[in-house]
Formats: sequence, structure tokens, C-alpha cells
Amino acid sequence: MTDNHHHIENDEQFIGLTVNSGVKQPPVVNPYLKPRKRRPLPSASELVEGILKGDVTVLSRAVTLVESLSPEHQAVAQEVIEKCLPYSGNSRRIGITGVPGAGKSTSIDVFGLHILKDGGKLAVLAIDPSSERTKGSILGDKTRMEQLAVHPAAFIRPSPSAGSLGGVARKTRETIVLCEAAGYNNIFVETVGVGQSETAVHSMVDFFLLIQLAGTGDELQGIKRGIMEMADGIVINKADGDNIDRARLAQAQFRSALHLFPPTASGWKPEVLCYSGYYNLGVPEVWEMIDRYFTFVKENGYFEVKRQEQARYWMYETINEKLRQHFYTNPEVEKLLQEKEMKVLGNQQSSFTAARDVLDFYFKK
Repeated sequence: MTDNHHHIENDEQFIGLTVNSGVKQPPVVNPYLKPRKRRPLPSASELVEGILKGDVTVLSRAVTLVESLSPEHQAVAQEVIEKCLPYSGNSRRIGITGVPGAGKSTSIDVFGLHILKDGGKLAVLAIDPSSERTKGSILGDKTRMEQLAVHPAAFIRPSPSAGSLGGVARKTRETIVLCEAAGYNNIFVETVGVGQSETAVHSMVDFFLLIQLAGTGDELQGIKRGIMEMADGIVINKADGDNIDRARLAQAQFRSALHLFPPTASGWKPEVLCYSGYYNLGVPEVWEMIDRYFTFVKENGYFEVKRQEQARYWMYETINEKLRQHFYTNPEVEKLLQEKEMKVLGNQQSSFTAARDVLDFYFKK
């Protein structure tokens, strides 16, 4: 087939016509665009210097390195944490939890503003184990913290979504160290009211605040005993309008339930208060209670004891996590585990001898 069939303009009848070549197509990439150089990894001492000055951009970068899984980033991050440790520890760490829908974000917004009006700085961090499944993050609703999100003295950081709850929690604890070194003297650690994340938050805060809702029927049913025992204060949200009586009733129920628990290690008796995050009612009272708690535990020495226990706990948590990781990421172990699993499922070997074989193999390596 000749070229003429493709191009009708080359047909005999059009002889004498000249065909101009079309306009040259501009390049797809903007020719004026300079190739972006990757920012070099800042050194640990540069990061520390910026953090101690309170530079938020540097703090954010350091936190990103803490959360990164790359060994190179981890090495820098760990050095930064070591260097920031002497400057950390001088804040109030407050854990905040509550069932989804209890109005945590609105509450954090009004609590945060209440604290910041006397000066100081606030960092809001989150631990969200569900982000593993959905890859979303709890502070995706940063927008509900409308005033804090734009407040110059507040630093809001969503949950690191990489890894196990233990890993996420460890990274949050390391972030606390960096925030404190950057001069944030109030730290909120928020968690969704589910499963083990409470225990993780409890292991890194000084005061654990549980936000409850009234008027949902049987208040005490929807709450696990373990969380009740961890709480240093229970606050009932949405105590406003025609919900006030229900809130008061729930308050009485919680108070009587707390009497059934053994006394807390700190000797502090958890209090139950009502407030309204939306209408900003009763918020100062909540903070007066928290102030009383800090005075109480600092006087009886429990504050220091608890912080030391937490430091020890995180040392062992980190060791456990690294050991698990080392074991499960070993290719030979992975292969052997699959073989053993088939045997166990096929009733050819008991779970216990299979486990022993795999461990024996691992320890002899």
C-alpha cells in the first residue's frame, strides 16, 4: 500500500497545493523546570540545634525520620533522640481516650485552647492502631480541631501508620522526647478507644483522661474494665441542654463503679466530672482536677516512680520488638515456618514440637 493512500493531500487532484508541516509540538515537560535536587539528609546536630530553638519545620523533619523505616533515617533519628533526651521530660503528658463519637477532637480543641491561654506550647500526637488496616489516621480529623490546627503554639501530628502497635507506640514515645526538647510543655496523646492502644498510651503519659458520653443508655456496659482502671479522671462530654440530667446520672454511676476498684498505685482517687466540649462549659474544672493530680503525685513521689517504670518498660518493649523482627524476617526461618505449619495443619506434628524445632534451628544459627 503506497503512502498516497494514507495522505489524501498527495492525491493527483491536489497537485499544485503545498502542504505546510504542522506546528512543532512543545515538549511535555516545562523546559524551564530545574530538576529538583533531593534535599540532603540533615546531620543529627543540625536537627538538634533546630529542635532546641523550637523550629517547627526542623521538628517535623526529625519526627518524619523517627517514623521512617529506612535504616539510614533511623540511625540519624536515634542520634537526635539521644541528644535531645537531656532536654526532655519537662512537660505534662496527658493521654486522652474515649469511644469513637465521644467528641475527642472537639474536646482536645477546647482543652488545648484553655491550656494555651496561659502561654506555653502544646503538642497533640496520636496512636491509631486501626490505621494499619485503613491506612488512614486518627488525626485525619485534624479539621475538627479547628482552632488548634491554626494556633501558632500548637503542633499536631497524626499517628505514624507504619508497623505494629508496639512500633507505632515506640515512635510516638520518641516523638514526645523531641517535642519536649523543642519546648512543648504540654503533650496530648490521643487514641481511639479500642483494644491495646490504651495500654500503649498509658505507658507513656502521666495522666490518663477518659472521655465518656451520657445518654447512650447503659453507660457502664460500653466500657471495658481495663480502661476504667487505667483512668485517672473520667469526664462526661455533652453535659448540656436536655442532656444534663443524663450526664449527672452517668456521673453518679461511674462514681459508684470506681469505688469497687482497688485503690490506684498513686493513691489518687479518680474523679468524675461533666463538661460540654461544644459549648465550652466546665472545661476549667477539668483542668483544675488535672492540676490537683499533678500536685498530688509530685508530692508523694509517684510522678518520678511512674516515669522510671515507663522508661524501663520501653527498654524491654524495644528489645522484644527487635527480637521478634529478627526472627520473623529471617528468610530461612520463614521457609521452615511454612513447612512446619503444613505439618501441624496436617496433624503430622504437634504445635509444640514444631515450635521447638523452629526455635532450635534459629538459636543454632
